[in-house]
Amino acid sequence: MARLLIVHHTASPVTQEMLEAVLAGARADEIEGVEVVTRPALAATAPDVFAADAVILGTPANIGYMSGALKVFFDTVYYPCLTDTAGLPYALYVHGNNDTSGAVRAVEAIATGMSWNRHRPPVSVVGPLGRADRAACWELGAVTALAAMERAGK
Repeated sequence: MARLLIVHHTASPVTQEMLEAVLAGARADEIEGVEVVTRPALAATAPDVFAADAVILGTPANIGYMSGALKVFFDTVYYPCLTDTAGLPYALYVHGNNDTSGAVRAVEAIATGMSWNRHRPPVSVVGPLGRADRAACWELGAVTALAAMERAGK
């Protein structure tokens, strides 16, 4: 069975809504054979990453950067996972009150350093979550779950 790991820092109502939409997409009835595992960023470990066929990262943009919790996740898994997870598909969703570009740039720089493959452009939301944003999060979850299935099939 394929495994999709969702590592998130859900510190606000909007990031919670985004997580729920991502989960709904990843667990859609049409997608079979994917175990969806969620871990708060401060609880996710290298063994979680090793067991994953794809990863979705979720974070608020805090003072122009990813959350400290997601940074701790990367600090924890970077060296243990550096060589053994090369090519891992990943996706990202970010919420900010006025800008998300610094958070996106920081996450993408670290993921690139780990040789992970961005599966699709990030879902980046500034302000309240709208219907189109929820749909984009749902799609992010569904498409990344399919990427996990594809990678597990290798």
